[in-house]
Amino acid sequence: MLTNTVKLRGDATFDDAIELTVAAGELDGAAVVTGAVPDVGATLNALSVALEVAGRPVIVLPGALPAYRTVRAGNSGPDVVQVKEALRASGFDPGSSDTYDAATAAAVAAMYEKAGYAAPAVDSAAASALEAAEGAVAEAAKALAAAQRELAAAAKGPDQARRVELDNAVKEAQRELAAARSAGEPAAIDRAEDAVVLAQTQRDVALAAPDTASEAAAVAAARTELSASQTALETARQAAITPLPANEVQFLPTLPRRVDEVRTERGKTLDGAALVVSGATLSITAEAGSADAKLLRAGQKATVELADGSETDAAVGTVTPQTAKDGDKNKTGARWDVTLALTSPRPQQIEQLRGQSVRVDIPVSATDGKVLVVPAAALSAGPGGETRIEIATGRETRVVPVETGLAAEGLVEISGKITAADRVVVGR
Repeated sequence: MLTNTVKLRGDATFDDAIELTVAAGELDGAAVVTGAVPDVGATLNALSVALEVAGRPVIVLPGALPAYRTVRAGNSGPDVVQVKEALRASGFDPGSSDTYDAATAAAVAAMYEKAGYAAPAVDSAAASALEAAEGAVAEAAKALAAAQRELAAAAKGPDQARRVELDNAVKEAQRELAAARSAGEPAAIDRAEDAVVLAQTQRDVALAAPDTASEAAAVAAARTELSASQTALETARQAAITPLPANEVQFLPTLPRRVDEVRTERGKTLDGAALVVSGATLSITAEAGSADAKLLRAGQKATVELADGSETDAAVGTVTPQTAKDGDKNKTGARWDVTLALTSPRPQQIEQLRGQSVRVDIPVSATDGKVLVVPAAALSAGPGGETRIEIATGRETRVVPVETGLAAEGLVEISGKITAADRVVVGR
């Protein structure tokens, strides 16, 4: 089998190292490390606790923008967008708005629960305002209930006993009128008739629909006050949602990350960077000429030579042309950057490759099984442009036309009226 292989030199590196520094954030006292100090070589993923400071976690999230403020209710901006994207990428639903709202706060609280810590405390002023708003709603509800009871009582009118009493007064006046008429005394009759009219009028007035305008107005005012209190309560609740302190989150542009250096320990007060982390995935970066680059494609299998001479498998990742800089004599595309990723390296192999310049072999084509090959110098061109070789038979030679195939490492695949036993003339 004949194989055409692109051979390159590449550098084995991790992503650039980053110093992990904890922001001041909401810390009231000294930034004392209380736990969760990782070992060198540990891997940090999204939601990993990189460190515990003053009893609170420093949670790792994906993102390129450093945490520069504590985000609270109503905040917006690129940092809030990044928080939402990081939460969403980590499996939480922060809501669809561009502001830090109740949905975002709920996602943050869920993140802390998954990390094994209580959610950050709400600002004391916001907590006090919420308590006061809840009290105002309770009082407004009581006032409305009292006003509604007064309206209901006023709307009832006189009870049954009062109704009977009023009816009896009319009947009594009518009986006195009848007696006066029987006696035939005009003055007594006039007085009795007036008494009947008065009793009937008093009954009609007492039994008429009661005037509840003032009580109804009191109910409307109480209902308005309750609505305003409920609106204020919702505002207070929004202001009192779970914040995300700047000192309790660490955004890293690529994950996972490998801990290269630990500069602190439990019980120590933080001063400067606590950790140095680099990319956890080793990659090979090589450079190729345009001719080789044209043969390369993402996903092609490759092998990387280790320091001990053994090899490990890899695959081509990207093949991108270099851009010519000002004053650069090389044209854009004359040189290409090639990245490769190791397929399944063992930890010992990663350590061998770390920071090394390595040889990379990338097979780009191969024949299907065994084929006849000759040195490239054995080929010549005929008068009609055909490709031919010269075969030696004793002291005689004869020219035989052939078809060529794959060429690699100075050899060329051929086919035609030739066998493996034939001897070819080279270099004439």
